[in-house]
Amino acid sequence: MNEIHASSPKAEPLTAARAVAAGIDFAELQASPLGLFWNEYRPEDAACRIWHWRDGVAKCLTPLGFSVRSRVYEYGGGAFCLTDDGVVFVNEADQQLYRQSLNGETPQVLTSGVCRYGDLQFANGQVLAVEENRDRHRLAAIDLADGKRHLLVEGADFYAAPTLSPDARRLAWIEWSRPDQPWTATRLMVAESLDDGGFGPARCVAGDDGQESLQQPRFDANGRLFCLTDRGGYWQPWMESENGLVPLPGPTADHGPAPWQLGGCTWLPLSEERYLASWTEGGFGRLGLCGATREEFASDYSRFRSLALDEHFIYCIAASPISSPAVIAIDRRSRQIKVLAGGIAPLPAEQISRPQTLHYPSGSGEAHGFFYPAMTGDAKPPLVVFIHGGPTSACYPMFDPRIQFWAQRGFSVADLNYRGSSGYGRDYRQALHLSWGEVDVEDACAVVRHLAERGLIDGDKAFIRGGSAGGYTTLCALAFHNVFRAGASLYGVSDPVALGRATHKFESDYLDWLIGDPVEDAERYAARTPLLHAGNIRVPMIFFQGELDAVVVPQQTRDMVEALQNNGILVEAHYYAEERHGLRQAGNQAHALEQEWLFYRRVIEQGD
Repeated sequence: MNEIHASSPKAEPLTAARAVAAGIDFAELQASPLGLFWNEYRPEDAACRIWHWRDGVAKCLTPLGFSVRSRVYEYGGGAFCLTDDGVVFVNEADQQLYRQSLNGETPQVLTSGVCRYGDLQFANGQVLAVEENRDRHRLAAIDLADGKRHLLVEGADFYAAPTLSPDARRLAWIEWSRPDQPWTATRLMVAESLDDGGFGPARCVAGDDGQESLQQPRFDANGRLFCLTDRGGYWQPWMESENGLVPLPGPTADHGPAPWQLGGCTWLPLSEERYLASWTEGGFGRLGLCGATREEFASDYSRFRSLALDEHFIYCIAASPISSPAVIAIDRRSRQIKVLAGGIAPLPAEQISRPQTLHYPSGSGEAHGFFYPAMTGDAKPPLVVFIHGGPTSACYPMFDPRIQFWAQRGFSVADLNYRGSSGYGRDYRQALHLSWGEVDVEDACAVVRHLAERGLIDGDKAFIRGGSAGGYTTLCALAFHNVFRAGASLYGVSDPVALGRATHKFESDYLDWLIGDPVEDAERYAARTPLLHAGNIRVPMIFFQGELDAVVVPQQTRDMVEALQNNGILVEAHYYAEERHGLRQAGNQAHALEQEWLFYRRVIEQGD
């Protein structure tokens, strides 16, 4: 068994500040002859910085005053790429591209203007990127030498994953049109190069029937095109052939998450019938070489992202139930694992609550998730139900300091992958179609009954919390069911119609898929709008909201707070002046976590 080399400090109370400080994360791992590079997020200043690892030494490349983060589609991703002699990255403050060598020089601006960039790829002397100009999106190429911009493709509503073949003769990408989302229906497109350096007319390789979601196109060394598609029920690798795409042998499981962010890499083709991949089984991540035979490794880890490799090592960002995310290198011969960054355990292993698989009946179906027992030894502890955002996203069985914060304070936690979550196939993911605010809420309520019937929790002391879309599920659960003692909404949706009017382009049609047409299905919207049913909420609530949020605008939270106050409900609200959609500053995260715990504790004490 592979051991995770993580240091365990002396046992100390996991305060809210320590829990937040443990939230260091990594993204966008990339390898080249220059070494290994990754983007590292640190909560203390909410900045993202590129790190360079080579010959056993890691150093930060990003100077003070810069943060590497894209805001294309608001959720960003693909914020840097490797060049022949350094990196090109998106600077968070102005969303422009900057070129940086590896010799310590100040980054040099490569673009200027109002456009935002993401999903960067370097090829043939150019940076390929998704370009966003207000509500207009296209693919562009920027010359590394002089910053000259070339339009590659436009006309579709959204683009992702521009990829050039090794011989530079074919350009592949993913595109989709409104009202589809990238996890419902996309198209795999290809264009051939022309003598003048441009590309000819685009050809649709797959997805023209609007019945499949494709992501992460890849060319192999021989120029053959591959892609993940869920046409077989799961996001699995398929390969182009004379008869269209054909599947590669491998696990019948999702090989990628819902693409909320750009630049994901959860698989890499190695030959026509063999590939490196991470995939999900029962909510747990797996990593291995797949084909006619399968070889798995790094079994102590439970989630894998940003795969990369060179002649000697397989690299990835991995997480486990007992330590924070880590950048790891796996020797391709010995399979030995080396932790290059991260992987710290803020708590001794014996003080960590481990995830237990949840699979339980709900409504007319079944739901999934993970159960974390309280660490205080109480026979029937209170429960906090975590509802992830998205809603087409997922939670993972990995060390989450927020969950451990609750477990150490005597709360058990149910972290739910309610119906509609990704990681369990297309049918499960599609279960939210026109059913948001119903099936997700059923699953949140059913888990309380499921755990209480087994004597694992006190069913009369159940709380529910969620951010963004998870906040909507939380509000619906409290408005339409009498299950929970109190709840917390973190920048949650209280009025779907208002959300549809105010939100950004990427999600502007998502509500039509989740609930229906706001005009034709007005009664359905009214029936599932927590703000209109605030009078049904009879339990205390606490709210947290960023004032700069462009996804769920602050007025949504203010309206809900006012409605509850007018009804005489105990309510607290905390607003953060410099936060957007999601709390990123360490002090604000710690404050919110501490205040939520104190709020629940007061509710329990008053009830007892």
